[in-house]
Amino acid sequence: MSPDPHDKKVIPIHAADESDSSAFLYAATPKIYPRTVQGIFAHWRWVGVFITQLVFYGLPWLEWGQRQAVLFDLGARRFYVFGLVLYPQDFIYLTGLLVVSALSLFLFTAVAGRLWCGYACPQTVYSEIFMYIERKVEGDRTARMRLDAGNFTMEKLVKKTYKHIVWLGFSIWTGFTFVGYFTPIHELGMEFFQSRMGSWEVFWVFFYGLATYGNAGFMREQVCKYMCPYARFQSAMFDHDTLIVTYDDRRGEPRGHRPHSVALADSSMGACIDCNLCVQVCPTGIDIRNGLQYECIGCGACADVCDGVMDKMGYERGLVRYSTQNAMNNGWSTMTMLKSVFRPRVLIYTAILWTLIFALGISLYLRTPLKVDVVKDRGMPRYSQIGEIENVYRLQLMNATESRLHLKIEVRGVPEIEIESEDDIVVEAAQSRWVPVRVELPHDALKPGSHKIWFDITNEDGSMHVTEASVFVVPR
Repeated sequence: MSPDPHDKKVIPIHAADESDSSAFLYAATPKIYPRTVQGIFAHWRWVGVFITQLVFYGLPWLEWGQRQAVLFDLGARRFYVFGLVLYPQDFIYLTGLLVVSALSLFLFTAVAGRLWCGYACPQTVYSEIFMYIERKVEGDRTARMRLDAGNFTMEKLVKKTYKHIVWLGFSIWTGFTFVGYFTPIHELGMEFFQSRMGSWEVFWVFFYGLATYGNAGFMREQVCKYMCPYARFQSAMFDHDTLIVTYDDRRGEPRGHRPHSVALADSSMGACIDCNLCVQVCPTGIDIRNGLQYECIGCGACADVCDGVMDKMGYERGLVRYSTQNAMNNGWSTMTMLKSVFRPRVLIYTAILWTLIFALGISLYLRTPLKVDVVKDRGMPRYSQIGEIENVYRLQLMNATESRLHLKIEVRGVPEIEIESEDDIVVEAAQSRWVPVRVELPHDALKPGSHKIWFDITNEDGSMHVTEASVFVVPR
């Protein structure tokens, strides 16, 4: 008789005698076989899958003018986001975006718990896709359990092999798309089919692809339960007015089986018929009837399946539903519960979030699309043929617009200072160039030492103006 794959195995640390008392180091977790579920929350989960994957796989193929719309060109140190051309000096905008994202996560968590985890997290999304492929190849929950528990047959070999081929193909496609955000994806596609991809591109395609294959195909709920830090600090963001998936034990208890013909009013038990379907559909394998648990990702699968059972039994829906702990304990109506959700904490988060978004948007709108870095030559100042003191500088001019710029460089800060450079400096669209310049000063104009000066860079119509400070060194 073959062993039951769901039996838990334990490894004893020691046993002092032959008594029943033992200490256990590890209890193996049985494999979870989530059951297929239909319902409003399952529908919205697939909407989340569709939207996120449409953006992820489709965005690199969008064109903006003559270039890729979204491209993080690390080699050229330029980042293209539709009409924006950003340089490393614009790192402050990335910082602002990360702050906005973090605060949004705090806000959504305070309002509706792990909404991100249940509907938009890449781990959840890819696990859902991989489980869909698994169901199409191996069958429903019962068929998958029977296939895994059965002997090794040709049918099992074919199904398992086919499933993993599809998984691997999808994973490599995912890795290819990921690298397409850093290398122009049309060029990457040609290099892929001609076997001319660079070593780092090959590495990241397979690294990201195999990470997707491992996390979504094998680890699944283990990532959410043991690797993701969000599950660990969510309690700091939850309170009694946070919307969570919860079980109404006042309606459901005492639970127990009963025939369909028995009305709830005629039964001595609660609405829960102890069908255990809420556990079978849970992607992390928990029992929502045991209360809020850190493993719960708030996907609502248990609410969907429980509503279906309530419909079949002729009972009122909502035995498992999105609600708050205060609403459950006090028997609040939906309107009263929603009013409590928009509490001061949430309003403060919202005000801060919109302030940051507004400030970030205004800053992007007002930014000057011309960046300048001044690098002073490390050599000692020198004297020109006519006896003037000469300092050499290199200016990096970065054009963050989609059109060519004609620039002029001037210097100021001390009397009689002059600059030797090109009269018309051309910087192509979304490009940068280094321009060497010489700054000269009569030898007796200043005392020995460092003196502050400023470079003024303007375009031909004067609509852009950038000032960068440096120093002019007079030797002793």
